[in-house]
Amino acid sequence: MAGPVAAQDTIEARVWEAYGSLVESSVGRVRSPEAAVKLLENRYKLVVDKRVVTLVYAAFLNGRPVLFEGPPGTGKTEIGEALLELWAGRKPFILPCSESYDEYKVIGDFHPQMAMKHGFNEDSFVPRPLLAALILDTGVLVDEIRRSSEEFQNMLLDIIDKRRIVVPEIRRVFKARGTGFQLIMTSNPEDIAQNELSDAFLRRVVRVRFDYPPRHVEERIVRLRTEEKPLLGAEVMEVIMRVVSRLRTSNISHKPGTSESVAWARMAQSIAALKGRERVSLEDLAEAAEAVLVKRVDDEDVVREVLGEALNV
Repeated sequence: MAGPVAAQDTIEARVWEAYGSLVESSVGRVRSPEAAVKLLENRYKLVVDKRVVTLVYAAFLNGRPVLFEGPPGTGKTEIGEALLELWAGRKPFILPCSESYDEYKVIGDFHPQMAMKHGFNEDSFVPRPLLAALILDTGVLVDEIRRSSEEFQNMLLDIIDKRRIVVPEIRRVFKARGTGFQLIMTSNPEDIAQNELSDAFLRRVVRVRFDYPPRHVEERIVRLRTEEKPLLGAEVMEVIMRVVSRLRTSNISHKPGTSESVAWARMAQSIAALKGRERVSLEDLAEAAEAVLVKRVDDEDVVREVLGEALNV
C-alpha cells in the first residue's frame, strides 16, 4: 500500500499530514466477497447479501462508480462506507451533497491570506476531500447525490472514469496510484426537493437497488445491534416487526426503515436500563415508540393507531 510521499511534493505531503491519520483502518484490504460478508456482519453489524458485495466489487474492478438507490433507513450509507473501507483498507471520505457543492469545496481552493503572500500556487492551495481521497488511494461515499447539481455529478463521473483530477490553476494533474480510489453514491429517488440524475450519469454508474429487508433479515439486524442488556424478548421483537411492517404500507410520509427499527429497540433498552430492568418490557417499547417513529405531526394519528393495535393500549 502506498505511503506518504516526499516532503518536497507539497500538496501530497500536506494531504498525508492533514488526513493520513483520519483514514487509518485496522482492516486490511478485503477483496473476497465471502470474506467481506462475514466482516460486514461481525465487525460492522451489517447483514448484506453476497450478491450486493459481488456487484460492488465487480464495478470497482471495472473502474465504475456505484449508485445505491432506495428508501431511507435501508442501510445504503452504512453499507457503502463499510464496503469502501474493506476494499481500500482505509476509511473513506464522506461527502453529504447539497446544491452548493462545487469543485472548490471537494477538490481544493486557495487560502486567501496564503495566496496574498505566496500567490496562487501550490503553497496557497488547500486540498479538499475528493483530491485527498485520490492521493491517499481511498474511497469516497457521496451521500444523497440527487441533491447536487448536474455539473457536479458529471465532474465526479469524469474523475472516476479517468482516475485523475486536473487542477489547472496550479498546472497539476493528480493521478490515482492504486485501485482504492472508488466512489459509491446514495440516492432516495422518492425524496422531494432534489434534482434528477442525467441519462449520461445513469449510463455510467452501476445501480444497486435497496429496499426494506425481509422480516427474518431485519430481525437479525436488530438482534446484532442490541446484543447488550437489557435483553429483547421474543414478544417485544414481534411487536417491533409488526409495527414497522404496518407503517411501511400506511400513508404516513416518513416510513420507518431498518434504522428506525434498531433505534426504537435501542431506545427501549435505554429506558429499561434507566428503570433497572434486565429485560425490555412492552411498556418500555410503548414509551419509546412515538419519539422514534413519528417524524411529522401529520403522521401522529396513524402511528398511534398502529401502536394501539399492536400493544393493546
